[in-house]
Amino acid sequence: GKASTALRAFEDELGAQPPLGFFDPLGLVADGNENKFNRLRYVEIKHGRIAMLAFLGNIITRAGVHLSGAIDLSGREFSDVPNGFAALYGADAIPREGLLQIVLFIGWLELFVMRDVAGTGEFVGDFRNMPLGIDFGWDTFSEEQKFQKRAIELNQGRAAMMGILGLAVHDKLGGSLPIVGDL
Repeated sequence: GKASTALRAFEDELGAQPPLGFFDPLGLVADGNENKFNRLRYVEIKHGRIAMLAFLGNIITRAGVHLSGAIDLSGREFSDVPNGFAALYGADAIPREGLLQIVLFIGWLELFVMRDVAGTGEFVGDFRNMPLGIDFGWDTFSEEQKFQKRAIELNQGRAAMMGILGLAVHDKLGGSLPIVGDL
């Protein structure tokens, strides 16, 4: 019927991979609306990119790698800030002013950098028009290589979303994890 035709509209899209194929258990795009699908894909890619940074940042700081220098005017070092949620809440947390700076910087990135500024993106989530003019050689890849690299990014983002969620849950539960150590 009409619903199965709408679902088949996205079966060949990036991210529809074995063993699940196209997976939409909540029926968010069951109507076949391509604009809605593109918006959800954009959000998925963006959250995946943020999760990759969050997961990597969590692992790196737990390994003892920190910025050098003081985090505030009192001279407290970056290495004195605890890991996980304790960095946001508690006596040794990042100062409120520092947290505000982080939020404002992310807002600035959201408004002026991490978007398709010129409307020239080849696909949803294509932010190559960054004001810094950074080019990582995307235009040298074949269409097949581009599709493969986009699929890799999408899957790594999905894995990172699950990874940072797992680290957050374990951070609240406490205990110890291999590689990560005590939480």
